[in-house]
Amino acid sequence: MQHSKKKAAGAIAIAALVLTGCSAGGGDTSTGGDAAACTPADGDVTLEFTSWIPGIEDVVKIWNDENPEIQVKVQTGPNGNGGTYQNFFNQLQAGDAPDLGQIEYDALPNFLVQDGIEDLSACEDVVAAEGDFVDWAWGQVTLGTEGVYGIPQDIGPMALFYRADLFEQNNIPIPTTWDEYREAAVQIRALGGYITNFSQSDINQFAGFVWQDGGQWFSSDDAGWTVSLDGEQSVSVADYWQGLLDDDLVATVPAWTDEWNNAYNSGEVWTWNSAVWGANSISSGAPDTAGNWAVAPLPQWSAGDSVAGNWGGSSTAVLKGSEHVYEATKFALWLNTSEEALTALAEAANLYPATTAGLKLPVYADGVDFYGGQKIYDVFAEAATQVSPDFVWGPTMTQTYADVSDGFKGAVSGSGTLADALKDAQTSTVDALKSASIPVTE
Repeated sequence: MQHSKKKAAGAIAIAALVLTGCSAGGGDTSTGGDAAACTPADGDVTLEFTSWIPGIEDVVKIWNDENPEIQVKVQTGPNGNGGTYQNFFNQLQAGDAPDLGQIEYDALPNFLVQDGIEDLSACEDVVAAEGDFVDWAWGQVTLGTEGVYGIPQDIGPMALFYRADLFEQNNIPIPTTWDEYREAAVQIRALGGYITNFSQSDINQFAGFVWQDGGQWFSSDDAGWTVSLDGEQSVSVADYWQGLLDDDLVATVPAWTDEWNNAYNSGEVWTWNSAVWGANSISSGAPDTAGNWAVAPLPQWSAGDSVAGNWGGSSTAVLKGSEHVYEATKFALWLNTSEEALTALAEAANLYPATTAGLKLPVYADGVDFYGGQKIYDVFAEAATQVSPDFVWGPTMTQTYADVSDGFKGAVSGSGTLADALKDAQTSTVDALKSASIPVTE
């Protein structure tokens, strides 16, 4: 039996121990990591790092040129759910996982319950860096425990991308609430267009709407996990979008396809409620509309509120079994906190940093031509301060996303509703947790 090196506080770690069938071994059983696991190596170190960030090799080269004693060998692959996560789990089982890996926030609980990532809370530099990050982003890597299971890398605060020219030409006010958004949708439909496209596959976008409304999909305590996919706020958000679908006020083309790009490029679809990284998606997918777009805060569920949701974001985690945790965290902190690295990541991949200082980088200070010269990143910097720190991801998000997506596709085609999809996914997610021997509260 493999024994755990430590025991973190909270039900997430308890679930991990139940899943592996082990109790904490003879090592440190206090909350926090094993101090012996975060000590410098005697000599030079070469770390292995897997990521799917475009241009990451060039960013890593900056580190390697400046740090001959800690070299990083980078390997690129598909995005997490596109194959890299499964590769990680295969490598962990075989005992040859890389030292570091890119893991999205919504996937971290899955790695934790399968004992696949190191607790970095024994590393003094890691703990000292907490104040450098947006508070809710730090919460995404602590998972409600006293452990630290990754270094926040980027975030995806959400805002409203909209065709400023079309709204102005047709005297339609930019919606500030979701009720106003529906009113605008009616006006736009009467003109032959759609206010937006409802994605049947981007369930993490829908989660961002629920997050903004103060909902929760998962929580945990000493008794185990509670699943709330069909909670009050989730159903309220689902009913809102169901109303737009029922009245043919939103398009339903498959996301990330040529058809989707054409809907935006042709002016058929006027807005997209998306994360900061969406700025590049629109400019690349709708080139004929350059100069006509702008960004505004996400519509609010209650008038007068200033609340944002989040869609996406990753951490740099140290995978279980790394013999060089100290050196790995040195690199991960440089990658995700230094102005040098954050600027390079922004220029190479438009990554939006998770640090408070990163939100003010010069690379984000200028107006963007595609958006009429607007300083769009000012909107996202403000949104980044308006995201609730309390949203928790569960340990089976790949399955959860797939089940909700299947239900959403059915609802769009007239089979059931979005709320029905959430209810069905609630049942299947609870069943999946139980089948993995992860404690669930009823």
